[in-house]
Order: sequence, then C-alpha cells, then structure tokens
Amino acid sequence: MTAPPWRALQLLLLLGASWARAGAPRCTYTFVLPQQKFTGAVCWSGSAAGRPGPEAVNASEVAALRVRVGRHEQLLRDLQRVAAADGAVAGEVRALRKESRGLSARLGQLRAQLQHEAGPGAGPEPAAALALLGERVLNASAEAQRAAARFHELDVKFRELAQMVSQQSGLIARLERLCPGGMGGQQQVLPPPLVPVVPVSLVGGISDSSRRLDPALETLKDQTSRQQGLLASPTLAGHPAASTKPAGPWQDCAEAQQAGHDQSGVYELRPGRHVVMAWCEQQLEGGGWTVIQKRQDGSVNFFTTWTHYKAGFGRPDGEYWLGLEPVHQLTSRGDHELLVLLEDWGGRGARAHYDGFSLEPESDHYRLRLGQYHGDAGDSLSWHNDKPFSTVDRDRDSYSGNCALYQRGGWWYHACAHSNLNGVWHRGGHYRNRYQDGVYWAEFRGGAYSLKKAAMLIRPLRL
Repeated sequence: MTAPPWRALQLLLLLGASWARAGAPRCTYTFVLPQQKFTGAVCWSGSAAGRPGPEAVNASEVAALRVRVGRHEQLLRDLQRVAAADGAVAGEVRALRKESRGLSARLGQLRAQLQHEAGPGAGPEPAAALALLGERVLNASAEAQRAAARFHELDVKFRELAQMVSQQSGLIARLERLCPGGMGGQQQVLPPPLVPVVPVSLVGGISDSSRRLDPALETLKDQTSRQQGLLASPTLAGHPAASTKPAGPWQDCAEAQQAGHDQSGVYELRPGRHVVMAWCEQQLEGGGWTVIQKRQDGSVNFFTTWTHYKAGFGRPDGEYWLGLEPVHQLTSRGDHELLVLLEDWGGRGARAHYDGFSLEPESDHYRLRLGQYHGDAGDSLSWHNDKPFSTVDRDRDSYSGNCALYQRGGWWYHACAHSNLNGVWHRGGHYRNRYQDGVYWAEFRGGAYSLKKAAMLIRPLRL
C-alpha cells in the first residue's frame, strides 16, 4: 500500500530543510569601537596597573612645550642678531639719505652754475654729467628704501615671536599649576604671577614700529641718550677708589657740592649717628646726587637678609646698596627726587625720574613713598608705591608666598614685582628661569631680560 501524498510532501520538506542547514553560508559580525583619545591636561588618581603616573602625561606635555619654547627662543635670538645687523644697515641708510639730500642740493647748485657758464651754445657734456649724477642719487635712494623695508619686516617678525614666547610661557605656568604632582595631598603655594616677557611697547601696534623707523626721531633719541650719560663704572683696575673728600663728613652729596667739591667719587656722609661711605655723582644733570644703589658687574650678592639691607653692603666704588636706614635718614630731612638709570647689554640707556621719594622708618618696614614719574624707561616702580620692603627673612609683600624668595632679592615687593633691580645679575641679558629673578625693569626690556647696569640716585628737591 503506497504512502499518502501528504506524507511524501512532508518528507520532501524535511529533506529540503536539512539541506539548507548543511550548505547555507554562516553570518559573522565585526564590531568597530572608537579609539579613546585624551586632550589637554589629564591628571590620573589612584595606582591601578596600566595607568600613567600622576605626572607622566602632563610632564610630557610640559617637556614638549618647553622644547617648542626653546626653539622659538633660539629663533628669537637669531632674529635679534639679524635685527642688530639691520640696525647698522639702517644707520647707514640714514647717512645715505642725509648724503643724498646734500648731493641733491649740490646738484642744483652745479646745474645752475653750468647753465650760467655754458650759455646757449654749450655742448651736451654738462647735461650728460648731470643725468649720470641724478641716476646715482636715484639708485642710492632705492637701496635705502629697500633696506628700510627689510628692517621693518624683521621688526614685525621679532614682535610676533616675542608675543608667542610670552603666551607659551604663560601656558607652561598654567600646566604646572594644574598638575603639580607629588604633593601628597598637601596644599601648595602657587608661584607668583609673571610680568610680560617683553614690554608692551615691543608688542604694540604698527604705528609704534613706524615711529621707531623715523630717522629724525631716532637721531633725536640718540642725542638725548648721550646727553643723559649713564653713570659710568668708577672701578679702576680692580682697586678701590680713594675718598675724594678734603674734609667732612658731609650731610649728603648735595652739601659737599655746595661746598665746592664737584668731583665724582667716594665721600664720607653722616646722614644720622653713623658715618657711611657713598658714591657722589657731581657731573650728571647738575650734580649733587647720592647714589643709593648700583649694579654693574654681578660682583655682589644681593640675595641677602634684612640686617644687611638695613645697614648696607658692597663697595661704593663698585656694586653696593647704601642701606635702608641711611636712606630713610637722608629723605626724612626734606623732599627728595629719585633718578633711576638703566642700561641693557646693547648699550641702550633709559631713565626714570620721580619728583618725590622717601622711606618711612623701620617701624613701618621702610615703606616706599613716590612722586610723579617722568622719563623714557617706562614706569615700573609706581606699582610698588606705598609697599613695605621685603627680604627673604622678612616677608611683608601682598602675595601668599614669599616674593623675595622667588625674585631672589630685596625690594618693595607687591605681588610680586614690576621691577627687581636687586635681583640676580644674569650675564648677557635674556635668561631662562622658573621665576623672574633677574635685574629687570618690566617696562624697559621686560621681565625675562636682566639689565647690565642699573643705578638709583637721590637728591634734595630743588624748588
């Protein structure tokens, strides 16, 4: 008996399903996960295996940034050397312009003389000579314009790189504050804020650059600097200068000048109960100046204690600090003026004059009192007005840390400094350090430039 039709159909379906399961291809699935990437400052906590240490990520970022800053600073130094060379070219250009003007006037005179002497029947030789001279003048003028344009381009690049270095220095400081590392949960005192690496005048607008390129203004500025005459170093062959006083001691250098002693040198002064030795500057701007501070060769360590700053230290024929107490006694007798003389490593001088200067007594920590500013160095001392004097062992500043420790000197620190003439004398000008501890005047060459010479002079105010 045959199987029913529906049974045969069922068997065929079962055989088809089995064949499908055996021969059909299998499906596979692949999952692609996005790669994790970290940007910015990342600080890991904990000590699980495989995680970087608390300072590994940020240390690498800071190191990379420091390398970039180093390259930019090297490029900046190269541009400075090129700018110095082009500065000499600019001087030659100014001389060529002056010579060109004189030559043009002389050509006019020769043209008039030749026309008068040649008359109507003269040959073409005078006209050819005049044309040749005129062509030479035009060539010289074109060369002068090209040199001035190149100097302008280098000046623009220098300002851009200086601004970039300032920004990257600030970025490094922020990264170090975000990930101090290794503090063990202890509270850390933040480092002091930094003043600009270069003064605002060097990263200003194009109008400032054009003013500096004006030959007339440059000539006038050079004449003014020569007339001011920075205080020259009195040290001769390493031997101390002998006292120039024929009698004394004097109350101050102005009194010695009034007595007829107009030679600059070391004088004995008696501002109070004790006699002190001071350098009297009798030729500069009318004389009568008592030098209370002088830096010139780095021979004296100004990173010292309150006792030394109070009494004074160093040698008056070299680097020295007259002393807070003698200066207070001098300025307590009447109104005084202050003159600050500065010089960079390129021989460029600047001055800052204040029509009022005095120090309060030690009970008020020799607090600074200043008058109005005049000069071409920029006002980097008024920010310290009404501030007490601070040293590494007498912290009287307005900052949470010790500014005298950061700046490595003694000064009327605020939070912390726009000027630091008692800082570390770094040879060569530009220096790199964690903190700005050089001999700087922020408005003159910036906080990362240590000046070659600095002097502070006081004199009774002449009404």
